[in-house]
Amino acid sequence: MFDRIALIGLGLIGSSLAHASKRGKLAKHIAGHAKSAATRQAALTIGFADSVHATVAEAVKEADLVILCVPVGACGAVAAQMAAHLKPGAIVTDVGSVKAAVLRDVGAHLPASVHFIPGHPIAGTEQSGPESGFAELFDARWCILTPPVGANADAVEKLRAFWQAVGSKVEIMTADHHDLVLAITSHLPHLIAFNIVGTAAHLEEVTDSEVIKYSAGGFRDFTRIAASDPVMWRDVFLNNREAVLEMLGRFSEDLSVLQRAIRWGDGEQLEAMFARAREIRRGIIAAGQDTAAPDFGRRK
Repeated sequence: MFDRIALIGLGLIGSSLAHASKRGKLAKHIAGHAKSAATRQAALTIGFADSVHATVAEAVKEADLVILCVPVGACGAVAAQMAAHLKPGAIVTDVGSVKAAVLRDVGAHLPASVHFIPGHPIAGTEQSGPESGFAELFDARWCILTPPVGANADAVEKLRAFWQAVGSKVEIMTADHHDLVLAITSHLPHLIAFNIVGTAAHLEEVTDSEVIKYSAGGFRDFTRIAASDPVMWRDVFLNNREAVLEMLGRFSEDLSVLQRAIRWGDGEQLEAMFARAREIRRGIIAAGQDTAAPDFGRRK
Protein backbone atom coordinates (compact mmCIF):
# COMPACT_ATOMS: atom_id res chain seq x y z
CA MET A 1 0.00 0.00 0.00
CA PHE A 2 2.94 2.36 0.73
CA ASP A 3 6.61 2.35 -0.21
CA ARG A 4 7.63 3.87 3.12
CA ILE A 5 5.72 4.46 6.32
CA ALA A 6 7.29 6.68 8.99
CA LEU A 7 6.19 6.22 12.59
CA ILE A 8 7.10 9.14 14.83
CA GLY A 9 6.92 7.68 18.32
CA LEU A 10 7.42 3.98 19.03
CA GLY A 11 5.32 3.32 22.11
CA LEU A 12 2.22 1.12 22.30
CA ILE A 13 0.42 2.61 19.29
CA GLY A 14 3.48 3.16 17.10
CA SER A 15 4.90 -0.32 17.67
CA SER A 16 1.45 -1.91 17.22
CA LEU A 17 1.01 -0.09 13.92
CA ALA A 18 4.37 -1.43 12.81
CA HIS A 19 3.41 -4.99 13.78
CA ALA A 20 0.03 -4.68 12.05
CA SER A 21 1.60 -3.17 8.93
CA LYS A 22 4.06 -6.04 8.70
CA ARG A 23 1.28 -8.56 9.27
CA GLY A 24 -0.68 -7.08 6.37
CA LYS A 25 2.38 -6.37 4.21
CA LEU A 26 1.28 -2.75 3.89
CA ALA A 27 4.70 -1.16 3.41
CA LYS A 28 7.97 -1.96 1.70
CA HIS A 29 9.82 -0.12 4.45
CA ILE A 30 8.82 0.97 7.97
CA ALA A 31 10.93 3.76 9.43
CA GLY A 32 10.69 4.81 13.04
CA HIS A 33 11.81 7.63 15.29
CA ALA A 34 11.93 7.96 19.07
CA LYS A 35 13.70 10.54 21.22
CA SER A 36 15.02 7.90 23.57
CA ALA A 37 18.05 5.89 22.49
CA ALA A 38 16.80 3.02 24.64
CA THR A 39 13.48 3.01 22.78
CA ARG A 40 15.23 3.08 19.42
CA GLN A 41 17.40 0.14 20.42
CA ALA A 42 14.36 -1.79 21.68
CA ALA A 43 12.60 -1.24 18.35
CA LEU A 44 15.61 -2.62 16.48
CA THR A 45 15.91 -5.57 18.84
CA ILE A 46 12.23 -6.46 18.56
CA GLY A 47 12.42 -5.94 14.81
CA PHE A 48 9.11 -4.25 14.04
CA ALA A 49 10.85 -1.40 12.16
CA ASP A 50 13.16 -1.70 9.16
CA SER A 51 15.10 1.41 10.17
CA VAL A 52 15.14 3.55 13.29
CA HIS A 53 16.32 7.15 13.24
CA ALA A 54 17.56 9.61 15.82
CA THR A 55 15.83 12.58 14.14
CA VAL A 56 12.36 13.19 12.81
CA ALA A 57 13.78 14.55 9.56
CA GLU A 58 15.61 11.31 8.80
CA ALA A 59 12.58 9.19 9.57
CA VAL A 60 10.12 11.06 7.33
CA LYS A 61 12.44 11.34 4.34
CA GLU A 62 10.70 9.87 1.25
CA ALA A 63 7.83 8.56 3.38
CA ASP A 64 4.44 8.23 1.67
CA LEU A 65 2.63 7.96 5.01
CA VAL A 66 3.74 9.71 8.20
CA ILE A 67 1.96 8.86 11.46
CA LEU A 68 2.55 10.95 14.57
CA CYS A 69 2.36 8.60 17.57
CA VAL A 70 3.43 11.11 20.20
CA PRO A 71 1.49 12.89 22.98
CA VAL A 72 -0.94 15.51 21.68
CA GLY A 73 1.08 18.33 23.22
CA ALA A 74 4.18 17.34 21.24
CA CYS A 75 2.54 17.15 17.82
CA GLY A 76 3.07 20.80 16.88
CA ALA A 77 6.81 20.72 17.64
CA VAL A 78 7.22 17.47 15.70
CA ALA A 79 5.37 18.96 12.72
CA ALA A 80 7.75 21.93 12.73
CA GLN A 81 10.76 19.59 12.71
CA MET A 82 9.55 17.52 9.79
CA ALA A 83 7.78 20.11 7.61
CA ALA A 84 10.74 20.88 5.34
CA HIS A 85 11.56 17.20 4.84
CA LEU A 86 8.19 15.81 3.81
CA LYS A 87 7.73 14.23 0.41
CA PRO A 88 5.21 16.10 -1.79
CA GLY A 89 1.95 14.16 -1.87
CA ALA A 90 2.64 12.39 1.43
CA ILE A 91 -0.22 11.69 3.78
CA VAL A 92 0.37 12.95 7.32
CA THR A 93 -1.83 11.75 10.16
CA ASP A 94 -1.73 11.18 13.91
CA VAL A 95 -3.24 8.93 16.58
CA GLY A 96 -4.07 11.50 19.27
CA SER A 97 -7.19 11.40 21.44
CA VAL A 98 -7.86 15.10 20.76
CA LYS A 99 -8.40 16.34 17.23
CA ALA A 100 -9.17 20.07 17.12
CA ALA A 101 -5.91 20.98 18.88
CA VAL A 102 -3.89 18.67 16.61
CA LEU A 103 -5.57 20.10 13.53
CA ARG A 104 -4.58 23.57 14.72
CA ASP A 105 -1.06 22.85 15.95
CA VAL A 106 0.11 20.50 13.21
CA GLY A 107 -1.71 22.12 10.31
CA ALA A 108 0.02 25.41 11.00
CA HIS A 109 3.41 23.93 10.06
CA LEU A 110 2.74 21.59 7.17
CA PRO A 111 3.30 22.61 3.54
CA ALA A 112 0.37 22.67 1.12
CA SER A 113 2.02 19.88 -0.87
CA VAL A 114 1.08 17.20 1.70
CA HIS A 115 -2.28 15.84 2.83
CA PHE A 116 -2.94 16.25 6.55
CA ILE A 117 -5.76 14.03 7.83
CA PRO A 118 -5.93 13.73 11.63
CA GLY A 119 -6.96 10.34 13.01
CA HIS A 120 -7.66 8.55 16.27
CA PRO A 121 -7.72 4.78 16.70
CA ILE A 122 -10.05 3.91 19.59
CA ALA A 123 -7.72 1.21 20.82
CA GLY A 124 -5.13 0.86 23.53
CA THR A 125 -4.13 -0.70 26.80
CA GLU A 126 -2.72 0.68 30.04
CA GLN A 127 0.74 -0.46 28.92
CA SER A 128 3.29 1.73 27.16
CA GLY A 129 6.65 1.40 25.46
CA PRO A 130 7.88 -0.47 22.37
CA GLU A 131 7.63 -3.86 24.07
CA SER A 132 3.89 -3.43 24.64
CA GLY A 133 2.84 -3.37 20.97
CA PHE A 134 1.05 -6.18 19.17
CA ALA A 135 -0.48 -6.56 15.72
CA GLU A 136 -4.03 -7.32 16.91
CA LEU A 137 -4.50 -4.09 18.88
CA PHE A 138 -6.70 -2.48 16.20
CA ASP A 139 -8.70 -5.53 15.15
CA ALA A 140 -12.46 -4.78 15.14
CA ARG A 141 -11.85 -1.40 16.84
CA TRP A 142 -12.95 1.95 15.51
CA CYS A 143 -10.63 4.54 14.04
CA ILE A 144 -12.02 8.05 13.60
CA LEU A 145 -10.67 10.31 10.85
CA THR A 146 -11.28 14.07 11.00
CA PRO A 147 -10.19 15.49 7.63
CA PRO A 148 -10.20 19.29 7.44
CA VAL A 149 -12.45 21.12 5.01
CA GLY A 150 -11.08 20.73 1.49
CA ALA A 151 -9.03 17.61 2.23
CA ASN A 152 -8.09 15.52 -0.80
CA ALA A 153 -10.74 12.81 -1.19
CA ASP A 154 -8.31 10.26 -2.63
CA ALA A 155 -5.92 10.74 0.29
CA VAL A 156 -8.77 10.32 2.77
CA GLU A 157 -9.84 7.09 1.11
CA LYS A 158 -6.28 5.77 1.03
CA LEU A 159 -5.89 6.48 4.75
CA ARG A 160 -9.26 4.85 5.40
CA ALA A 161 -8.05 1.78 3.49
CA PHE A 162 -4.86 1.68 5.57
CA TRP A 163 -6.75 1.65 8.87
CA GLN A 164 -9.08 -1.00 7.55
CA ALA A 165 -6.06 -3.06 6.51
CA VAL A 166 -4.65 -2.99 10.05
CA GLY A 167 -8.00 -4.28 11.32
CA SER A 168 -10.03 -1.17 12.18
CA LYS A 169 -13.51 -0.02 11.31
CA VAL A 170 -13.41 3.60 10.15
CA GLU A 171 -15.72 6.53 10.83
CA ILE A 172 -15.34 10.10 9.57
CA MET A 173 -16.50 13.15 11.54
CA THR A 174 -15.48 16.72 12.31
CA ALA A 175 -12.72 17.38 14.82
CA ASP A 176 -15.02 19.28 17.20
CA HIS A 177 -17.61 16.50 17.23
CA HIS A 178 -14.88 13.90 17.85
CA ASP A 179 -13.60 15.85 20.84
CA LEU A 180 -17.07 16.11 22.37
CA VAL A 181 -17.80 12.39 21.92
CA LEU A 182 -14.42 11.29 23.28
CA ALA A 183 -14.76 13.62 26.26
CA ILE A 184 -17.54 11.40 27.61
CA THR A 185 -16.49 7.97 26.28
CA SER A 186 -12.79 8.19 27.14
CA HIS A 187 -11.52 11.37 28.75
CA LEU A 188 -14.03 11.70 31.60
CA PRO A 189 -13.76 8.00 32.59
CA HIS A 190 -9.98 8.37 32.82
CA LEU A 191 -10.32 11.55 34.86
CA ILE A 192 -12.68 9.78 37.27
CA ALA A 193 -10.31 6.81 37.52
CA PHE A 194 -7.33 9.02 38.29
CA ASN A 195 -9.36 10.81 40.96
CA ILE A 196 -10.77 7.68 42.62
CA VAL A 197 -7.35 6.06 42.85
CA GLY A 198 -5.92 9.29 44.23
CA THR A 199 -8.71 9.56 46.79
CA ALA A 200 -8.12 6.00 47.99
CA ALA A 201 -4.41 6.71 48.30
CA HIS A 202 -5.14 9.61 50.63
CA LEU A 203 -7.63 7.91 52.91
CA GLU A 204 -5.70 7.66 56.16
CA GLU A 205 -8.21 5.30 57.73
CA VAL A 206 -7.63 2.71 54.98
CA THR A 207 -4.14 1.22 54.95
CA ASP A 208 -2.26 0.56 51.75
CA SER A 209 -2.49 -3.17 52.39
CA GLU A 210 -6.28 -2.98 52.60
CA VAL A 211 -6.60 -1.02 49.38
CA ILE A 212 -4.54 -3.63 47.56
CA LYS A 213 -5.96 -6.64 49.36
CA TYR A 214 -9.59 -5.80 48.63
CA SER A 215 -9.15 -4.43 45.11
CA ALA A 216 -10.76 -7.45 43.43
CA GLY A 217 -13.87 -5.39 42.67
CA GLY A 218 -14.48 -2.02 41.04
CA PHE A 219 -11.39 -0.34 42.47
CA ARG A 220 -9.13 -2.84 40.70
CA ASP A 221 -10.63 -1.90 37.34
CA PHE A 222 -10.20 1.80 38.06
CA THR A 223 -6.51 1.22 38.82
CA ARG A 224 -6.08 -0.39 35.41
CA ILE A 225 -7.41 2.72 33.70
CA ALA A 226 -5.38 4.99 36.00
CA ALA A 227 -2.19 3.14 35.03
CA SER A 228 -2.30 4.79 31.57
CA ASP A 229 0.54 7.02 30.36
CA PRO A 230 0.49 10.20 32.53
CA VAL A 231 2.11 12.46 29.91
CA MET A 232 -0.36 11.44 27.23
CA TRP A 233 -3.33 12.07 29.50
CA ARG A 234 -1.95 15.36 30.80
CA ASP A 235 -1.91 16.59 27.20
CA VAL A 236 -5.38 15.23 26.47
CA PHE A 237 -6.98 17.20 29.31
CA LEU A 238 -5.05 20.39 28.58
CA ASN A 239 -5.95 20.25 24.88
CA ASN A 240 -9.60 19.24 25.20
CA ARG A 241 -10.44 21.26 28.27
CA GLU A 242 -13.70 22.80 27.04
CA ALA A 243 -15.34 19.51 26.09
CA VAL A 244 -14.03 17.78 29.21
CA LEU A 245 -15.28 20.55 31.49
CA GLU A 246 -18.69 20.42 29.79
CA MET A 247 -18.94 16.67 30.36
CA LEU A 248 -17.58 16.99 33.90
CA GLY A 249 -20.34 19.49 34.65
CA ARG A 250 -23.00 17.12 33.34
CA PHE A 251 -21.47 14.27 35.34
CA SER A 252 -21.53 16.38 38.50
CA GLU A 253 -25.22 17.13 37.96
CA ASP A 254 -26.04 13.43 37.53
CA LEU A 255 -23.92 12.58 40.57
CA SER A 256 -26.01 15.03 42.61
CA VAL A 257 -29.15 13.14 41.54
CA LEU A 258 -27.60 9.89 42.80
CA GLN A 259 -26.52 11.54 46.03
CA ARG A 260 -30.03 12.84 46.63
CA ALA A 261 -31.59 9.43 45.88
CA ILE A 262 -29.29 7.71 48.38
CA ARG A 263 -29.84 10.39 51.03
CA TRP A 264 -33.64 10.14 50.79
CA GLY A 265 -33.79 6.37 50.33
CA ASP A 266 -35.22 6.60 46.81
CA GLY A 267 -34.64 2.99 45.77
CA GLU A 268 -36.84 3.33 42.69
CA GLN A 269 -34.68 6.13 41.31
CA LEU A 270 -31.47 4.22 42.02
CA GLU A 271 -32.73 1.04 40.39
CA ALA A 272 -33.88 2.93 37.29
CA MET A 273 -30.49 4.60 36.85
CA PHE A 274 -28.60 1.34 37.41
CA ALA A 275 -30.85 -0.53 34.96
CA ARG A 276 -30.25 2.13 32.31
CA ALA A 277 -26.49 1.81 32.86
CA ARG A 278 -26.67 -1.97 32.48
CA GLU A 279 -28.42 -1.56 29.14
CA ILE A 280 -25.52 0.58 27.94
CA ARG A 281 -23.14 -2.24 28.85
CA ARG A 282 -25.27 -4.72 26.94
CA GLY A 283 -25.26 -2.39 23.94
CA ILE A 284 -21.46 -2.27 23.96
CA ILE A 285 -21.33 -6.07 23.95
CA ALA A 286 -23.93 -6.27 21.17
CA ALA A 287 -21.85 -3.82 19.10
CA GLY A 288 -18.84 -6.14 19.36
CA GLN A 289 -16.72 -3.72 21.39
CA ASP A 290 -16.36 -6.18 24.28
CA THR A 291 -17.49 -9.66 25.27
CA ALA A 292 -19.73 -10.90 28.05
CA ALA A 293 -17.11 -13.42 29.15
CA PRO A 294 -16.23 -13.24 32.87
CA ASP A 295 -13.08 -11.22 33.49
CA PHE A 296 -11.43 -11.11 36.87
CA GLY A 297 -8.42 -9.32 35.46
CA ARG A 298 -6.47 -12.47 34.71
CA ARG A 299 -5.49 -13.40 31.18
CA LYS A 300 -5.11 -17.11 30.51
